[in-house]
Amino acid sequence: MTTQDAPTHQDEPHAGALSSRLNWLRAGVLGANDGIVSTAGLVVGVAGATTADGPVLTAGVAGLVAGAVSMALGEYVSVSSQRDSERALVRKEKRELAEMPEQELEELAAIYQTKGLSAATARKVAEELTEHDALAAHVEAELGIDPDELTNPWHAAGASALAFTLGSLLPLAAILLAPTSVRVAVTFVVVLLALALTGAVSARLGGSRVGTAVVRLVVGGAIAMAVTFGVGALVGGAVG
Repeated sequence: MTTQDAPTHQDEPHAGALSSRLNWLRAGVLGANDGIVSTAGLVVGVAGATTADGPVLTAGVAGLVAGAVSMALGEYVSVSSQRDSERALVRKEKRELAEMPEQELEELAAIYQTKGLSAATARKVAEELTEHDALAAHVEAELGIDPDELTNPWHAAGASALAFTLGSLLPLAAILLAPTSVRVAVTFVVVLLALALTGAVSARLGGSRVGTAVVRLVVGGAIAMAVTFGVGALVGGAVG
């Protein structure tokens, strides 16, 4: 079978692309989890102070907006810094390739030799990759960066804000739609079930133990809501 006849598997994700997708998915799960816990704590705390729907809705919406903006801004700043570093490294590698191509070729061959290739094979691989795309070959092998797929701060900010918003809507809807007499209890149940789900998903993505992740999130969420409800009840009683 010739190279042209060989299947290319174009629909299969490369390792870098797959890793990037998993990172985005993991970030989305964590963002949703933050939205669930922070908004749940906020609305449950206010519900501990008052039975009126207006303050609960106002606090929930304000927390949702503030949290989404904060998450987006933090992610944008963080990923922008990462992207700047990646660009600087790519520029440095491009300059080194222009100024000392032979040394860079030897360095690339040495990298593949440490991966188990013989010296002759590593040299051949390095030469062929350099002929095809020297910058991409060196940046990927030395730095683990794809120069054509640098991290995008706008994508990160949007994904983080969206995940936080979706997570926040769950406790907000639960406490507003449930009857007043049981809305705190209903919100507790809904939030803990959602945290159990996000914990299981994040554990699967990270390859860790599901039970440990679920217990950690559920216990942490329950404590957060219990504390904020208690504080809300105390403050509400004091000022009421």
